[in-house]
Amino acid sequence: MNRRKFLATASTASAAFALNGCNEGKHVAIDYSKHPKQTAALKHVNINKNKKTTLKLATSWPAHFPIMGTGVEKFAQRVKDISGGSLEIKIYPKNVLVPALAVFDATSSGEIDAFHSGPYYWKGKNSAFSLFSGIPFGFTAEEINSWMLYGGGLELWREKYAHYNLYPFLGGNTNIQMGGWFRKPIESLADMQGLKMRIPGLGGEVFSKMGVNPILLPAGEIYTSLERGVIDATEWVGPALDIKMGFYKVAPYYYSGWHEPGSILELTFNKHSWSKLGFEQQAMIEVATSEMNANMTYEFHHENIHVLSKLQELNVKLLQFPEDVTNAGKQGLIEVIEEFSKKNRDFAEVYSSIKNHLKLSKNWSDASLRYFLNAR
Repeated sequence: MNRRKFLATASTASAAFALNGCNEGKHVAIDYSKHPKQTAALKHVNINKNKKTTLKLATSWPAHFPIMGTGVEKFAQRVKDISGGSLEIKIYPKNVLVPALAVFDATSSGEIDAFHSGPYYWKGKNSAFSLFSGIPFGFTAEEINSWMLYGGGLELWREKYAHYNLYPFLGGNTNIQMGGWFRKPIESLADMQGLKMRIPGLGGEVFSKMGVNPILLPAGEIYTSLERGVIDATEWVGPALDIKMGFYKVAPYYYSGWHEPGSILELTFNKHSWSKLGFEQQAMIEVATSEMNANMTYEFHHENIHVLSKLQELNVKLLQFPEDVTNAGKQGLIEVIEEFSKKNRDFAEVYSSIKNHLKLSKNWSDASLRYFLNAR
């Protein structure tokens, strides 16, 4: 090494050491704006170590509600474990902090940091939101996850929710849902006329085309309304949750469904609350939501297949809608899509993306899964 360069370097280091000594006990600020590489690097290190962050998350479900409620609780515990306790998500079941169907507005305004619910509840805000849950005769759970994660669905969802100061994640999937519980059997399309049925989202819009009066009710009011005849029928989810609701006691006719073949649930953050989190905190949440989304889907399947036999033991009549009802549902869907697309450019844009992905997925399913299921 050149002796002159060595001495110059040593002198500079000594001066820096001396300066540091003079400022011992004081914080010496470094302007990282002049060092963009260092700034970028800092965003990828654990800068929140030993700092406790607590977020408020409200749900549309009762406390410890099976699968959906307990799935969120497991998610919160997972985040706490991964963060070593530095990031805590405090869960508030429905009506504790805000009403079940007020979580969207409460998160949008910043009253709370996040919520867990279903996108189809907010179609009154923007009809396009109902599409992110899924559509009748549309995506299965596997297909909608494929569209969301790799087909542009998640990007569209976040773009539309951004107008409400929200940042959504996939928060689970109910898997294929049943068509509903009816007090009387449905033998033809004529039996659907005038029925009062609890059914949300696009499914409700399609059923209305068949003469049904769709009604939106929170979970806690459904059984009583069905028992008293305030409503004639209700859809909920599937065997695992439906048996716990006791619908079979007052409406023993249980129909297979096509209105929600794979419905997304959401874990959605206030956008400002999300942006304030450190990089590593965001990464923890992203990992934990991905795990919850998968686990909830599989848990629904596992519980449904075991509960189905129990329903049969309870003399529940498992039925399928008559052909004219299903055909009317398909025609109703066409009409709903056309009407909503004309009224709302967001709806038309999101549906176009779904339609393109679903067409390809149908081709693949027909060539593979349909053949396998028929063979099995």
